[in-house]
Amino acid sequence: MPSPVPSSGSGTFAANYRSEKIMDYIKPAEVVKTMLAVGNTKAGLSIKDLLIRGFLSGALLGFATSLAITATVQTNVPLIGALVFPVGFVMIVLLGLELVTGSFAVVTLAGVDGRCSASQVSRNLTWSFIGNLIGSIVYGVLLYVALTSMGAEAPSGVAAKIVAIAEAKTNGYAAHGLHGMAAVFVKAVLCNWMVCLGVAMAMTSQSTVGKIVAAWLPILTFFAQGFEHSVVNMFLIPTGMLMGAKVTMTDWWLWNQIPVTLGNLVGGMLFTGLFLYWTYRPAKTQPALAPVSASPPPAGEFAEA
Repeated sequence: MPSPVPSSGSGTFAANYRSEKIMDYIKPAEVVKTMLAVGNTKAGLSIKDLLIRGFLSGALLGFATSLAITATVQTNVPLIGALVFPVGFVMIVLLGLELVTGSFAVVTLAGVDGRCSASQVSRNLTWSFIGNLIGSIVYGVLLYVALTSMGAEAPSGVAAKIVAIAEAKTNGYAAHGLHGMAAVFVKAVLCNWMVCLGVAMAMTSQSTVGKIVAAWLPILTFFAQGFEHSVVNMFLIPTGMLMGAKVTMTDWWLWNQIPVTLGNLVGGMLFTGLFLYWTYRPAKTQPALAPVSASPPPAGEFAEA
């Protein structure tokens, strides 16, 4: 049976109670407080937790990416792939896992606010990145085995699409030299602006459904426009290489992974984290001064220092 609504002498209390149960929207100023608290908690995680949660995040985002590519290949409509891609991000958010691109906003913000040290911020980002990388590659190897019968079959369908994407994300930029480098960096900035907005938007609701819907919107926005996400690329490019993409390790890291990671850092930390912090920064509370007594206390009643 549903719990009864508490009664009171008037209908005001009951109305407020119902309103609180229905409206679970959290205002931006409270969201920023939550971002700071979450960032501080993440900065204190052990290396074991960062690696495990980072591994799971990398794998789940790989699942979501291959799902999006499957939807695109089956429908020949890229927007359909973008519509389903956010399932991975939602799973990561709801399980409280570690995605380095999200930490670019919340953990760095906790450092800026003085809640954790620079070494703690660096530690979180480094081990989350490593965990994401391992999880992405492990899933990529398993998918390679599944799609090519462990190399016995030539890539086709989804596998061939992954090969083409891996080459476009590396050689495609290299062909344009510095112009390509500028393009990949800016696409990464735009991407993580939206990804970290998804992290913040998920904090605007207390309900599971509310978190899913709020987080879905920015993630759909970045993926549909083909922006560059470092953890997605940790899956796509090495998996494409396994399947025969003409991409070297240098191509991968020089023309994608390094500039994309740096662009994601700028987009997440500056355009989402710091901008929200600068406009909704919580006020520093000052300790209240003890009231001055009008008359001295009776003898023998002075408190010890």
